[in-house]
Amino acid sequence: MPRIDLDGLSIFYAGALSPEQPALLFCHGAGGTHRHWLSQVQGLQGRAAPLAVDLPGHGASGGNPAAEIALYREFIHDFSAALGLNEFILAGHSMGGAIALDYALHYGESITGLILVGSGARLRVAPPFLELCRAGTVPPELIDFAYSPAAPAELLEAARQEMAAVPPQTYLADFTACNSFDCMERLAEITRPVLLICGEADMMTPLKYSRHLKEQLPRAELVEVKGAGHMVMLEAPQQVNDAIASFLRKSGGV
Repeated sequence: MPRIDLDGLSIFYAGALSPEQPALLFCHGAGGTHRHWLSQVQGLQGRAAPLAVDLPGHGASGGNPAAEIALYREFIHDFSAALGLNEFILAGHSMGGAIALDYALHYGESITGLILVGSGARLRVAPPFLELCRAGTVPPELIDFAYSPAAPAELLEAARQEMAAVPPQTYLADFTACNSFDCMERLAEITRPVLLICGEADMMTPLKYSRHLKEQLPRAELVEVKGAGHMVMLEAPQQVNDAIASFLRKSGGV
């Protein structure tokens, strides 16, 4: 699996670049890893060159998680530069969407589009979640908020096992970063094409968040996925891939 050394840290990512296809960089959400995007990395090959990175302190990457979206933004900037990505589409889920929005506000000239999945311009976190993480406990109801009631049992069990392996300090850093993020007043500055994808049953970043983005971003389209929750790319991978493939065609991809 590919790795890159970045400022002394070993950074893991899945996927591979292709000179003939547009680069598509996926950024996971709070407490997540590149594995949340594997259906997209595998399913979109041939339409793009999809890559999914583990943020510092997550998955197989070294370093520590950050408590500020700006620090993750700068990591994505350094990572994309190290890979030689001059023009690419940046995709993010939840916290990853906040990173993508912030990236577009600071480095918009280096991207050709954004894909925001289950995200928002402001990502407040419930105070009890933050308090539990500070006390060293991952909120047990996090699974119920992240997945729809219709999610398959095997998907939920895999999520529980994955969540159990993530230190509460990682969730605390990520949730703190989300809680302080707010670009509500700057959305009109993002002029690149944007694809918004949200599950209709999303309880963590409700559909109204994506609808607000649709109203405020100058060049945005919204795909609402029936029956899916916050982890829409895991619950409805084909629908998400179809939406991204359509966006790629409109943006000049395959």
